[in-house]
Amino acid sequence: MRIAIATVQVPFEFGGAEFLAVNLKKQLTDRGHEAEIVTIPFKWYPSESLINSIRIARLLDLSEMKGKPIDLLIGLKFPIYYAKHENKVLWLLHQHREAYELWGTEYDGLNKIPGGNKLRKLIMSYDTQYITECKKVYTISATVSERLKRYNGIDSTPLYHPPFGAEKFRSEDVGDYVFCPGRLEELKRQHILVEALRHTKTPVKVLLAGKGKQHYRDRLRSLIETYSLHEKVHLLGWIPEEQKIHYYANALAVYYGPYQEDYGYVTMEAFLSGKPVLTHVDSGGPLEFVTDNDNGFVLEADPIAVAEKLDFLYKNKEIAKNMGMNGMSLIKGLNMNWEFVIEKLTKSN
Repeated sequence: MRIAIATVQVPFEFGGAEFLAVNLKKQLTDRGHEAEIVTIPFKWYPSESLINSIRIARLLDLSEMKGKPIDLLIGLKFPIYYAKHENKVLWLLHQHREAYELWGTEYDGLNKIPGGNKLRKLIMSYDTQYITECKKVYTISATVSERLKRYNGIDSTPLYHPPFGAEKFRSEDVGDYVFCPGRLEELKRQHILVEALRHTKTPVKVLLAGKGKQHYRDRLRSLIETYSLHEKVHLLGWIPEEQKIHYYANALAVYYGPYQEDYGYVTMEAFLSGKPVLTHVDSGGPLEFVTDNDNGFVLEADPIAVAEKLDFLYKNKEIAKNMGMNGMSLIKGLNMNWEFVIEKLTKSN
């Protein structure tokens, strides 16, 4: 089968969504399909650019290429899932979040621009109309499915998948640091973890790995400077995959406290490494897996609450180890596998 994986790309950025598209292509080709990733550049500002992106997506003809039919279109991200195709399946990573769960929050920019409310209604209307063109509608998590039902009245089925290179993660020592990998930005809320170090009473450290927005990196550096946290917080920047796996394997715990995350590979990777996860009551996707006081802690988005649990885990490393093993048992028991995902995405109705 010739399959087009349709997504969008913010130039010069490569994160979880891009890893998923690449991994999906590999899984399809490993099973004998001919697959290709089809992308359009995405710029959500100013409003004219966002509207033009919608128009471009709707005008795309992905029914064939060079005279050969494309048998299946798998849409992943807004707005390219608007593309016309008679055999279109949606595996939704997320919609345009500023029009949905981020609307009216401190993380939203759409409501701050002229005509933002009108644009929001347009996006919601188009989503409701064009998503229903899909033969089947899947999402990457129950969190994303719940949003789709709440805002658009559309039913969908979550299809969970393992993180890239899942077989490589391992558990080794219980160290003296909390590991926090991922893109550095406001939505990921690494600043809460950094501020927590102001209040800890143990020598626990934090390793932050990842690139991100310059102004947010500056904010983190300012917190480190202001509160003299140079010995406790280490900004590693981008690190290679094997080094990331090593830091996971030897951590005390993993912090993953985003706001309303869609899915989040960090939770999966932490549990595959046998580490407990600290997250927040409003973190979205991680809450589908993290159970408070069992395989991690579900906390208010408050640095003092985080600090208390960091000190607790540092003083009780055997408990930290057991909680991490609970997480590992959970993930392995869920039997997430690509075979099931590919079968659902490609089988006929």
